[in-house]
Amino acid sequence: MWRTRAAAACVICRSLANTSYGIKRKSSLQNLHLVSRSIHHPYYPSSKFQRPPLRISIQLFSSLNRLPLHKTKLLNVKHGYQAHRNFWLARLASRLLRVRYLILGSAVGGGYTAKKTFEQWKDMIPDLEDYKWIVPDFIWELDEFVDFEKLLKSLPDADDLAKLLPDFDKIGESLASLKGFLPSGYNLVSEVIGASDLLLLLGSPGETAFRATDQGYDNDKQFKKVSDKEKIDQLQEELLRTQLKYQRMLERLEKENKELRKLVLQRDDKGIHQRKLKKSLIDMYSEVLDILSDYDASYNTQDHLPRVVVVGDQSAGKTSVLEMIAQARIFPRGSGEMMTRSPVKVTLSEGPHHVALFKDSSREFDLTKEEDLAALRNEIEIRMRKSVKEGCTVSTETISLSVKGPGLQRMVLVDLPGVISTVTSGMAPDTKETIFSISKAYMQNPNAIILCIQDGSVDAERSIVTDLVSQMDPQGKRTIFVLTKVDLAEKNVASPNRIQQIIEGKLFPMKALGYFAVVTGKGNSSESIESIKEYEEEFFQNSKLLKTSMLKAHQVTTKNLSLAVSDCFWKMVRESVEQQADAFKATRFNLETEWKNNYPRLRELDRNELFEKAKNEILDEVISLTQVTPKHWEEMLEKTLWERVSTHVIENIYLPAAQTANSGTFNTTVDIKLKQWTDKQLPNKAVEVAWETLQEEFSRFMTEKKGKEHDDIFDKLKQAVKEETIKRHKWNERAEDSLRVIQHNALEDRSISDKQQWDAAIHFMEETLQSRLKDTESVIEDMVGPDWKKRWLHWVGRTKEQNIRNETKNELEKLIKCNEDHPAYLANDEVTTVRKNLEARGVAVDPCLIKDTWHQIYRRFFLKSALNHCNLCRRGFYYYQRHFVDSELECNDVVLFWRIQRMLAITANTLRQQLTNTEVRRLEKNVKEVLEDFAEDNDKKVMLLTGKRVQLAEDLKKVREIQEKLEAFIEALHQEK
Repeated sequence: MWRTRAAAACVICRSLANTSYGIKRKSSLQNLHLVSRSIHHPYYPSSKFQRPPLRISIQLFSSLNRLPLHKTKLLNVKHGYQAHRNFWLARLASRLLRVRYLILGSAVGGGYTAKKTFEQWKDMIPDLEDYKWIVPDFIWELDEFVDFEKLLKSLPDADDLAKLLPDFDKIGESLASLKGFLPSGYNLVSEVIGASDLLLLLGSPGETAFRATDQGYDNDKQFKKVSDKEKIDQLQEELLRTQLKYQRMLERLEKENKELRKLVLQRDDKGIHQRKLKKSLIDMYSEVLDILSDYDASYNTQDHLPRVVVVGDQSAGKTSVLEMIAQARIFPRGSGEMMTRSPVKVTLSEGPHHVALFKDSSREFDLTKEEDLAALRNEIEIRMRKSVKEGCTVSTETISLSVKGPGLQRMVLVDLPGVISTVTSGMAPDTKETIFSISKAYMQNPNAIILCIQDGSVDAERSIVTDLVSQMDPQGKRTIFVLTKVDLAEKNVASPNRIQQIIEGKLFPMKALGYFAVVTGKGNSSESIESIKEYEEEFFQNSKLLKTSMLKAHQVTTKNLSLAVSDCFWKMVRESVEQQADAFKATRFNLETEWKNNYPRLRELDRNELFEKAKNEILDEVISLTQVTPKHWEEMLEKTLWERVSTHVIENIYLPAAQTANSGTFNTTVDIKLKQWTDKQLPNKAVEVAWETLQEEFSRFMTEKKGKEHDDIFDKLKQAVKEETIKRHKWNERAEDSLRVIQHNALEDRSISDKQQWDAAIHFMEETLQSRLKDTESVIEDMVGPDWKKRWLHWVGRTKEQNIRNETKNELEKLIKCNEDHPAYLANDEVTTVRKNLEARGVAVDPCLIKDTWHQIYRRFFLKSALNHCNLCRRGFYYYQRHFVDSELECNDVVLFWRIQRMLAITANTLRQQLTNTEVRRLEKNVKEVLEDFAEDNDKKVMLLTGKRVQLAEDLKKVREIQEKLEAFIEALHQEK
């Protein structure tokens, strides 16, 4: 090309030299361009003359430089002999002063000094071998792809170029006539050379729009016969080839740049530069959005921070577009069924490795490995299903995912469930309305970028999402429209103009910032991202839509889409983030003022801090159980155990044994019934009593108010911890076996060692019998009604049934007075006698009522007799020591109650040891486990720690955190600018 340009310049100069406007016609060859002389006059003798060095400014260009070509500035070069002048005085001085020797010495000394200085500078320059990686590899390998010798040989000779050029002599003569019309200083020569450069640049090897052959004028005439349509087609094909050529070169450069950036990031990650890496801008921004997603305040603080909201009809290709932008198949896929069941926030950022991780997890999924990709898709699906509540199909809970990798565009995208038109079987009835409400909630954010995905393979009239988007953004100031499955659309749509109308925004009733057409694969879920990219590039390269200019080159491929979305996202962030920071600053001031006015003496503890405080209090109260005295434990256990077993002892052991005729039968009956009781019921009942006693003490410590220090905000939490701990705690199963042996041995012992124990047994027996007598008297009173004193004092009367029972009671008391040794059961003839006596007095009574009344009347009579016998036995310890020999007094019932009392004391002592040594510690461990579970369950904490104070502290903490992170993000954003 340089040779061609030089030849053209040579001919132009020669022709202009013959004109008459300021340039001599007969110009010597020395005044012509050097390259022109070398091409046209190779025989020019350059050795005959001593020429001065050329000073020519030449700017070199390459295919990698996109700067426009500048005209070469040629300076006048003069050759030839100059007029001989006679400087005899200088020659005389030089001979006299020996100037040449002085100059030679100075030159040698200066050269040595210059060499030494150069060596010093050379040592100071660092070794550039370590920085060879900065230059892309294809620069070093350029000579392997381009054959420069073949390229030079393919260039035409000067004679051929001269034939192609017009007669510049005639052009110069015609231009001379126009000299008067040109402004002063107008360089006509440079303009002509520039025009020739333009003609040469428009040409390219191979086919070109301007063809020239050796036939000259005849071929020009033939070229003019070519129709305008063919010229346009040729130009368009040439333009497409040029675009694709530079596109491939650009992609190669981007790929190498990605590898270089990955290498740099890896070195930074390994600490080569020994500096701490800061969080990226997009990571800082994503943290703010994560905090806002958990912000559950009711102070009307709206989240207007920008994010990219991806909406579209179900199966329109939303997920595929996101995967192309993220450059990994990260989402679960299904054929026709709903897969996106909850919003998924994806934060894209640049990093050395292509990985993904969740906000609440430290595990990194390597997106270059298929097993990690499968695990990630499975994890996302599990999280979606867990977030969906029972009876629902979709969830409003956001799943936060971060994807990092080399070359990813930084942005935050939210993938929403696909909009549906019909609720199918298996879905909740409100699924359609829920999806619409979720989509509107995200799109009504005035700073959200709406990425509207439309399936190009279906009829435009079936679109639902376009109407929804046009309602939320009628002016289209923040909407980007994406037409997917363009390959299917081009194949199936009869009129390609319909696709052009969609991309130009003329078909749908909505407006948008930009319109894009993409291809996201062939519909095979096993396709890789690289194969999809190749298929997309191949499709658009051969697509008629692009060749016929229905689609513009910048409107196709997901690569251009991701760049456009990222630019819009960051533009919106820069325009709105400071305004949002000011809004949160005002909210923080309002919350702080409200706290100072309502809780001036309390610290601002949020829910987590309050939970930690309550946790410490609960653990302190559990430890307090170990401070309970053994005496207190044993008294409680003994009292509670007797309350539980007293009825069984009196009704099933003492009363049946007391009906026997002699002491031997009494003792035998007692021993048999005690053995049966010990083997089956007593140990289990004792363990139940011990566990209930521990619960009571634990509840007392948990609910006991501690004066002014008590904070009722913890009451619900303490109650929940108490209930959950009691539910989880189980007594040691081995305790019953050891306790059974101890109780059996205690009940077999009949030896009362001293009078004190005897008196204690009598006192225990009296208390028990008096308590039973009192209960029996109360039952009889309820049966027969109030006595005459209460009737007169309280003006109450008896019912008809109570009168009948009263008459029956009186008749039965007469029967007992007649026979004080009457057995416990009433014979049938005695029942008949009583009934007839009552009927004689006009009282009709049922035999069952007579027996029921007899049971209580005889019970009262027996208990009174037993109390009288107990009083007689107070002085019977002496006879007991002699085994009641030669004595009518028998106190076997006192011995029975002593055995019961001793068994209760030994059992209480054993249970107390189990409590203090084992169960309290196990209970403390269960309490800690419950608290740990509650600490991990945020919903549980929200439910248990409630109230205006908690909510206000929680909101204040989050607003402060959001404001601080926003300010840090804004500062980093300004630094990046």
